[in-house]
Amino acid sequence: MDDRVRIPRDIDDDYSREAASRRREFIERRTKVDLHHIGRYSFDPAVVKGNIENFIGVVQLPLGIAGPLTIHGQYARGDFWVPLATSEGTLVASYNRGMRVVSECGGVKTTVVDQFMQRAPVFMFEDARAAHEFSRWIDENLDQIKAAAESTTRIGKLRHIQKFAVANMLFSRWNYTTGDAAGQNMVGKATLAACEWIESNYPEPFEYNLSGGIDTDKKHSQMNKLHPRGKRVIAETTLRHDVVKSIMRADTRDIFRMRNINNIGAMIADSAYNGPQSANCIASIFIATGQDEADVVESHAGFFFCELRSNNDLYVSVTLPSLIVATYGGGTGLPTQRECLEMMGCYGKGKSNKLAEIVAAAVLAGDISLVSAIVAGEWVSSHEKYGRNRP
Repeated sequence: MDDRVRIPRDIDDDYSREAASRRREFIERRTKVDLHHIGRYSFDPAVVKGNIENFIGVVQLPLGIAGPLTIHGQYARGDFWVPLATSEGTLVASYNRGMRVVSECGGVKTTVVDQFMQRAPVFMFEDARAAHEFSRWIDENLDQIKAAAESTTRIGKLRHIQKFAVANMLFSRWNYTTGDAAGQNMVGKATLAACEWIESNYPEPFEYNLSGGIDTDKKHSQMNKLHPRGKRVIAETTLRHDVVKSIMRADTRDIFRMRNINNIGAMIADSAYNGPQSANCIASIFIATGQDEADVVESHAGFFFCELRSNNDLYVSVTLPSLIVATYGGGTGLPTQRECLEMMGCYGKGKSNKLAEIVAAAVLAGDISLVSAIVAGEWVSSHEKYGRNRP
């Protein structure tokens, strides 16, 4: 007999203020902790259905704003104010400074190069020959497989299937476009429907698992650097030597030299990103705009590149090969997250590429600010000034 104490639930309406209050009281009695602030929120709890279970309230994280950030993108054009949710002092000030310098140097040019979302089933056979024959059958029947997958979604489109034969198995990576949704659940449902069609139509016996692991869902991988899971987006700018000297108190030649040295350090560490701090920006924007926060693991990887020009101006770029963002669905419709997206003109359908460009441009600005602070010897002093809690 299960005599475990259970969290209170309301089978009729579990997303009401009353249901949330009962759960808070339940936790308060058992932990002796007053949940006063957790229970203070401005929206109807009904809106979080589908986003969370056993709802008790909210965690309030400080939200700052940085900008304006001038962007010349395919989708993001103009000056943007960027919301950053964080508890790390100095972070917003640093990004604000980086946005100032890149904007005074003419802004950031952004390009969305490619975009996919994956599910990666593995198929298991008696031997390698049988797996190889199955691989050929997949190619021959790709149109029917695509039709089965796309029957589950209005938005998702199966673009191509990558295949990797190992022993008596065929690992595969199914690449979809997913509109303005991040699409992990969408492509899982579509791929399951296609695999069921394959199971009903392939004449020989086999087994399969819906994920063989190479979709690297919420895990960093070298594969995602080569073939995008999310959006491959590039942000680039040319820093004028005089502007960097005036605002950052750093020399572009010293920045270039330091980046060459730090590239070696990143290689030694086998780092997922060779720039200063992409995850800081991505995590802060993700929390502010209702993205899946675990996708920071995949999204933060990338390449930071510098090229010193003959006049000592410095070309700087950030390439994020697997930036996963959405402007529709998931947490993007939650009240405060929607306001943050609307602040950048990025809420709703047709806006995800715009958001990706803003994120990449903000990452570039923040990286420039941090590397300049290190070169100028102001890294520690700035944290002392802005980043310490004092009584």
